[in-house]
Amino acid sequence: MNQWFERLTEQITLAQDDVSVKATLQRLTCEAGFNVFAYLNLQAETQTAISNYPKEWQIRYFDRGYALIDPVVLNARSRAEAFVWSNITTPRMSKERRAFYGEAAEFGIRSGISVPIKTGFGRMAMLTLASSEASFAEEHDLNPVMAAASFGQVHSRMEVMRMRPTRRTNIQMKADELTCLRWSAEGKSMKDIAVIENTTYSNVAFFIRNAKAALGVSSLPQATALAKELGLI
Repeated sequence: MNQWFERLTEQITLAQDDVSVKATLQRLTCEAGFNVFAYLNLQAETQTAISNYPKEWQIRYFDRGYALIDPVVLNARSRAEAFVWSNITTPRMSKERRAFYGEAAEFGIRSGISVPIKTGFGRMAMLTLASSEASFAEEHDLNPVMAAASFGQVHSRMEVMRMRPTRRTNIQMKADELTCLRWSAEGKSMKDIAVIENTTYSNVAFFIRNAKAALGVSSLPQATALAKELGLI
């Protein structure tokens, strides 16, 4: 896999747009013998993905918030180094984990390699190559340092390109909440927003509190920054 990660770095660097990046990832994934790939970017309680996983699985994964229970993601958060995984179940596994593995297997996701990296400010990103064969990933030698170095460069390139995700966390916010966030992003205080929108200060505080909860953040600057980053305002 060392040579594969070198090629990944080189070819993603040469890619010029979303289409070529996704095509390169798909081709290299197949060349490595895996079936599908997933690039997952995690920030606060939201996730965005660029992936060729089955569309139905991506929709189910994000609509049901599976990133909060996915053993691969939880492992990536705790160890922060490249690893091999398989969804072979054991009697000691929780019912929830067995159910999740069973659903993933229905979509041909049975083993893989994942490369997580810390991207600063409490965020992380990870690249996963998955196989429909339960023991396939174990056959690969994985150098965690080489993998992290390569994926770090790939992540930086994709961030600069501001690639459009194939799926992201479904965030439900009302028009009043988005309006208050937008005014806040324009530098207006909550008192100012109340005057502009002809409402009360308590209403503005209520809308902003709901917006922060929907985004999974604790402060107004976080909420406005994340909402802008996700294209919500």
